[in-house]
Amino acid sequence: MRTLPFRPPLYLITDRRRFAAAAPGEVFAADEWRALDAAIAAGPGAVQLREKDLDARALYARAERLRARCAAAGVRLLVNERADVALAAGAEGVHLPESGLTVAAARHLVGPAGVVGCSVHATAQLGERAAADFVLFGPVYDTPAKRAYGPPQGLARLAEVVRASAVPVVAVGGITPERVADVLHAGAAGVAVIGAILDAADPAAAVAAFRRELERGGRG
Repeated sequence: MRTLPFRPPLYLITDRRRFAAAAPGEVFAADEWRALDAAIAAGPGAVQLREKDLDARALYARAERLRARCAAAGVRLLVNERADVALAAGAEGVHLPESGLTVAAARHLVGPAGVVGCSVHATAQLGERAAADFVLFGPVYDTPAKRAYGPPQGLARLAEVVRASAVPVVAVGGITPERVADVLHAGAAGVAVIGAILDAADPAAAVAAFRRELERGGRG
């Protein structure tokens, strides 16, 4: 199986709705940027810009600023769904939702060196996704951010998807540092996180805690 295209295998997903709205004319709210800046400085492997309700202009403004910050920290930036915005901002790749572009179409846009990730929620969706660089599976545990996608799927289902997948599987949904060992034991190649980092009093310390657990590789 291929390895993840980002190291460490920690995938931070943005969610501006967790913060107060940005002031008029500002791209990021001050609190949101402080959290993202601290988290990125601590070195996740990649950041996914996921703000599905923003128009292309607003999303590009965020992508451009994030790209500069990620580049300085050696962190890869992927943009959710909008390959055009990813290309315009100089991001490393695109993350495809379940109903998004095909992997072949996204690869045509971002090129062979670009990163293409995909969300899946069942083994039946893995066929066409085999040409991606990795798949994101969840929610593994209960989490408010993923309740719209149904109940948590659990570790047994995660292990089933890992066995069926030709590409690395990143677990998402309710992941905390304390749960990293369990998802790694189920075969996940990495973890994707929103709240456990962005809602933390110290986002940099939260990233460091995830990195420690990932480096242990699930060893108890």
